[in-house]
Amino acid sequence: MGHGALLVVVGRAARADGLGSRGCLHAGGGRPTDAYAGFCGRLAVDWLFCQPADPQAKGAVERLQGYLETNFEPGRRFANHLDFQLQLDDWFEKANSRTHKTLRARPIDRLIKERQMMRPLPEREPDVDRRWVVRVPPDPHLRFDTNDYSLDPNLVGRRVEVRVSQREITAVALDTGELACRHERCFAKNRTVTALEHARALRQRRGEPDTGLVVEQRPLAVYDRLIA
Repeated sequence: MGHGALLVVVGRAARADGLGSRGCLHAGGGRPTDAYAGFCGRLAVDWLFCQPADPQAKGAVERLQGYLETNFEPGRRFANHLDFQLQLDDWFEKANSRTHKTLRARPIDRLIKERQMMRPLPEREPDVDRRWVVRVPPDPHLRFDTNDYSLDPNLVGRRVEVRVSQREITAVALDTGELACRHERCFAKNRTVTALEHARALRQRRGEPDTGLVVEQRPLAVYDRLIA
């Protein structure tokens, strides 16, 4: 998903991708995973996985990651992943406009020349959303990437199609098209994301009373008087 977003920013695609042996991309033996092979096929791009015991090639692939960890991240604070991306985009604009010590050129100028040798992107972006079908369990939650997302308790026992994009997770009942959930995707680990309407419906199914508690929101002037 992130790979596709980068291609959109650049506006062109390389003739081949040089990659490390990441499990989500590399199926072993120099073969790509089915998902990654489909992604490259839509772009007419080849792949090139770094060979074992080849630190020079692997270092060239991962050097940028190390550069970000030592030059961008230290001393910064991020409200969330969106804030991280905004700050990173702003930092890249400044970094790519400086003269590179080794290249003796500005990366932004080199990119203009390299784009002339790269492939054009297809008219439609590759669909990188993940999809699968699952039956809503008695504990109506769906697990993805160590996180649990609530599903509509009224759909327990029915099959739903799950779709995961870069920003959200949705599920729709196969038989009626009812929306089972729509959550913003969480990139933290081991979290439970529960929609308020799902929590209320689950309490009703269990016969638990809905307390309907309302938390008072005091005006800030009250605290100002207490501090003064």
